[in-house]
Amino acid sequence: MTHQSSDIMEVAFLGSLTGLVGLQNGDWFSQLEISPLFETIDDLKRSESILSDLFSNRCYKHLLAANNNRQEVMLGYSDSAKDGGIMASAWNLYQTQKRIIALADQQGIRCRLFHGRGGTVGRGGGPTHQSILAQPSNTVKGEIKFTEQGEVLSYKYGNRETAIFELSMGITGLFKASLGEVQDIKDEKQQYINTMNEIASISEDHFRKLTEGTDGFLDYFYEATPVTEIGMMNIGSRPSHRSKDNRSKSSVRAIAWVFGWGQARQNLPGWYGIGTALEQWHSQKPGRIKQLQTMYRKWPFFHTLLSNAQMALFKSDMTIAWEYAQLCSSPQTRDRIFTEIKNEYEHTRQQILMIAQIEDLLDETPVLKKSLSRRDSYLDPLNHIQLGLIRHYRNNNLSEEEQSMWLRPLLRSINAISAGLRNTG
Repeated sequence: MTHQSSDIMEVAFLGSLTGLVGLQNGDWFSQLEISPLFETIDDLKRSESILSDLFSNRCYKHLLAANNNRQEVMLGYSDSAKDGGIMASAWNLYQTQKRIIALADQQGIRCRLFHGRGGTVGRGGGPTHQSILAQPSNTVKGEIKFTEQGEVLSYKYGNRETAIFELSMGITGLFKASLGEVQDIKDEKQQYINTMNEIASISEDHFRKLTEGTDGFLDYFYEATPVTEIGMMNIGSRPSHRSKDNRSKSSVRAIAWVFGWGQARQNLPGWYGIGTALEQWHSQKPGRIKQLQTMYRKWPFFHTLLSNAQMALFKSDMTIAWEYAQLCSSPQTRDRIFTEIKNEYEHTRQQILMIAQIEDLLDETPVLKKSLSRRDSYLDPLNHIQLGLIRHYRNNNLSEEEQSMWLRPLLRSINAISAGLRNTG
């Protein structure tokens, strides 16, 4: 949550108090490399001005020189997606990277981008190779850094063969994305950039309309998903909420936000807003659908964005989602909000199929499609078991002892479903 350049200087000041930063025999030294982390959409948009202030600070210039003029900048995927939706988040991150690298090059600073990706699509997850290739041209300069979540580590690197495969895919992606270091690489077409500016804006408005401008939406979220129960699990490095008694969207942490929607088989953070944005944009002028189809074929960023959305849609199940919606105490709120979600689901599915020119989701990746399809015969019963457990646990007529009896199997069901969905956190 870096909001201003002083946030970084405060860390440097703390370092100076403990002898990690300062002057020695007239020369500056620094045993710290301080990385700003830009997370919200607003902070991503202001990152260039924040870094510009930082790089113009006389004291910080000395610290950079002591670290060979090297700066690491971390980009947060989770909060920006929760803030404005997956498409607005992805596009703002894309533009932010270009602005940061351009500023660093101008200042003669070697900048490494650190991608704070999660396991799910809604938190920047997806196949590593494609994710690296989808970075803006000339921003990957021979190195890249990104986080891997706990449950992702276990199945990617849990045995020698998969570890070698994953590392090889990452390294080859890095080689390809770093071609700009040895030859001239053209920037993206301005037409593509203009298109994404418009589409991302529509998508963000539609996402905020549901999540921030719809009465009863947060009641639906807390009642129609097991997010409250997820907060009782002994997982993760942080609690599910920033403030325990605050149930607002800004308080709930991104992991719990994504985890809750995933358990209820709605996966809303991975696709909501994309369908409306695509249709509104291409319906304004004839021929625009062909442009989107060309962008999907030729622009790795756009292709990866819609491919990841396909995976999130495929893991969603509106029939099971409706069963979770039945947990809502208000039928009016339930019907109104679930209808919005279901309509956008169908909308997004149809638009992506038309742009990708395929008949069904994940037709381009049959191995992944088969793998995910095989899990449904296990996941569907688990979801229905969990629904029964939630109803028992939330029964206000039960004593604390009886409630605790239902809580343990409920928490186990959350683990079981997340294991089947895999990239859940």
